[in-house]
Amino acid sequence: MERFRLDGKVALVTGAGSPAGIGFAAGRTLAQLGALVTIASTTDRIHDRRRELAAAGLEVDTGIADLTSTAEAARLAADVTDRHGRIDILVNNAGIAGPSMPVVDYPVDQWKRVIDIDLNGPFLCCRAVVPHMVKAGYGRIVNIASIAGKEGNPNAAAYAAAKGGLIAFTKALGKELAQAGVLVNCVTPAAAQTAILEQVTPEFAKYMLSKIPMGRFVKVEEIAALVLWLASEECSFSTGAVFDISGGRATY
Repeated sequence: MERFRLDGKVALVTGAGSPAGIGFAAGRTLAQLGALVTIASTTDRIHDRRRELAAAGLEVDTGIADLTSTAEAARLAADVTDRHGRIDILVNNAGIAGPSMPVVDYPVDQWKRVIDIDLNGPFLCCRAVVPHMVKAGYGRIVNIASIAGKEGNPNAAAYAAAKGGLIAFTKALGKELAQAGVLVNCVTPAAAQTAILEQVTPEFAKYMLSKIPMGRFVKVEEIAALVLWLASEECSFSTGAVFDISGGRATY
């Protein structure tokens, strides 16, 4: 693991409020490898996560922001840069699943909410952070997409559309920044046993598990390990890329 040390690197991880979530696992892993981490969420429960990490000997900063707001995304980025002078790593993890129901029954307001949080949020965070990275000539952006963005899940069209959009956004931004020293990649996990899984029906969770050839849900620690590599200097020639972590489900 010493090859992946992040000593002195400044990282911002969104959607880190759940103790069993991908964002919290990613923030913990980056901190364990020496990064100066800010974990962010929409509520003050993020302070509970900071205390949990402090009890394990890991010091992190916290941020509270509604990342569907242009102003709040910019403020969060400014808070981190004011504190540490720069942002080297951005992990866009904040997201929701939305309802499980057919398109014809899907509430329009819920569709817009899922798109706003899962797609517009990462766009606004990148928009706020990228200028700092480009100025420094260095950056690593990791977007947490989903296998649903590749294959689509029935009765979860908003989530699939948002994550598919995030994949395309990753590719576009990766190409834009390919010669700026800023690498942009995304990961496409299969379902993990996180708070997002609690937002769907038991039948839908069973359906998602049935699609995974390895026969189990992915562990958040496994996703965090992949995020670690993508956030490190060891990742040096991959950008605009999509990294599968779906237990064999993905066909491309």
